Amino acid sequence: MGLKRWYDAHVMPRLITRACGQPGIEDRRRAIVPLARGRVFELGCGGGLNQALYDHDRVTAFSGIDPHGKLLARARQRAEARGWPVDIRQGAGEDIPFPDGSFDTVVCTYTLCSVDDPARVMAEMRRVLAPGGRLLFLEHGRAPDAGVALWQERLEPLWKPLAGGCNLTRPVGAALRGAGFAVEPLGQAYLDKAPRVLGWMEWGVARKA
Repeated sequence: MGLKRWYDAHVMPRLITRACGQPGIEDRRRAIVPLARGRVFELGCGGGLNQALYDHDRVTAFSGIDPHGKLLARARQRAEARGWPVDIRQGAGEDIPFPDGSFDTVVCTYTLCSVDDPARVMAEMRRVLAPGGRLLFLEHGRAPDAGVALWQERLEPLWKPLAGGCNLTRPVGAALRGAGFAVEPLGQAYLDKAPRVLGWMEWGVARKA
C-alpha cells in the first residue's frame, strides 16, 4: 500500500471525524440535526457523530451511506443503540441506493464539500425525499467576502489532498437553490476561532421547489 492510500484509509477519516466534532461545530449540529423526523437518511453518516443529537421520539427509522468503510461499523453501532430500524451501507452520494421518495428527512452535514459531483448528489438527495420532505443541511463553503474567497482559491489545491478531497470554494445555499430546492436559511457565520478560509458555515432547511 502506497503512502497516499495508507493516509486516505487510516489517517484522513480520523482527522476529519475529529475536526467535525470540535465544540463550535457541535453547536451548529445541535441547531439542525434534532429537526429530523420520520424516516431519516443521512449522507456521509460514517463515524456516527450526529447520532446522539437526533430526537429519538421523532425518528422512526434510520438509513445512511458513507464511502469510508472503516467508519461504518461505528455508525451502525450508534444507530442500532437508539433502537430504530437501521440500514447503513457503503456508498457514494452520486448514486444513493434507495428508491424515489423513501425518506421524510435527509440530513447532510459537512459532506457536500468533498463529493465528486455536487450537482448529481443534490439531485439524488432531492430524488429520495418524499413529497413534503425536508433536507437539513450544515455545510462549510465559499465565503461571501472577496478577500477570503480569494485565499480559499489559493489554498484549495494544497488543502484537498490532505482533507479527503474537501473543497473550500463551493457555494452552499446558492447551489441548493440551483438544484431545485427552496432554501430556508437558519444561520450563516464564520466559525469562531477557526481560520476564515476554513470557517464559513451555512445551515438551514431545504424543500423541493
